[in-house]
Amino acid sequence: MSHPTDTAGSAVAPRRKGLTRRGRRRLSRGAQYTVFVAAVIALAVSADWGRLRNQFAQTAIARQMFPDVIVLALKNTVLYTLSGFVVGLVLGMVIALMRLSSVGPYRWVAGVYIEIFRGLPALLIFIFVGVAVPLAFPGMEIVGGTYGKVALALGLVSAAYMAETIRAGIQAVPRGQMEAARSLGFSPTRAMVSIIIPQAFRIILPPLTNELVLLFKDSSMVLFLGVTLEERELSKFGRDLASQTANSTPILVAGLCYLLVTIPLGFLVRRMEAKAQEAVK
Repeated sequence: MSHPTDTAGSAVAPRRKGLTRRGRRRLSRGAQYTVFVAAVIALAVSADWGRLRNQFAQTAIARQMFPDVIVLALKNTVLYTLSGFVVGLVLGMVIALMRLSSVGPYRWVAGVYIEIFRGLPALLIFIFVGVAVPLAFPGMEIVGGTYGKVALALGLVSAAYMAETIRAGIQAVPRGQMEAARSLGFSPTRAMVSIIIPQAFRIILPPLTNELVLLFKDSSMVLFLGVTLEERELSKFGRDLASQTANSTPILVAGLCYLLVTIPLGFLVRRMEAKAQEAVK
């Protein structure tokens, strides 16, 4: 029996049975959505919303937290974060330049610093600043009291991460930029400050903003330094009120205040990353 042929005389290929690749992808995606929705519905149905509302959503307790949670706790958290970020940025810049130096001891010291402070938990750094520094230097007072201690602790931790970020940004600037600056009579230092570092900061601005978000959360460890009522940040403020009221609503309100800052910063990071990618294209 002969096969049917087309007008060109060639055999007509039999039709494939089953789903196409695109159809299989759609089916798989639909199954995943179905499982996800089913899991969310099962979780929502099984949760005891009454007990959760009673423990975390007492509006009377939440109203008592204002305006102190904003004018005191949130303000302190922002001050702690910004001061630690400034210290970390300045120290990180110095360490990054040491890391790139042609002088061997500078590179070794910078490398040891980065490995130590990236490897240690931030909690240990706070304890070190609050306990070890006063013991080692009994006659020395850290400028700014608790604010200075927090700035130093956060700065020491963040400097190790910022140093590597800044170093990567400097190395991402084309080498020809330095050569062009030197050909115009710039000294190596002036070329680095005027030409290379500004371009590097345009590259590393998104990860630096992300580091700011991390510092905002790490500022909660200030409670290990021992703070007064006026020096409390969001986490300590919420925990104190939760223990006084035997209710977790203050902790939820403190968490929402954190999100009030971190979510806009997150959107800002993604916006800057998108602009950076557009500039590269």
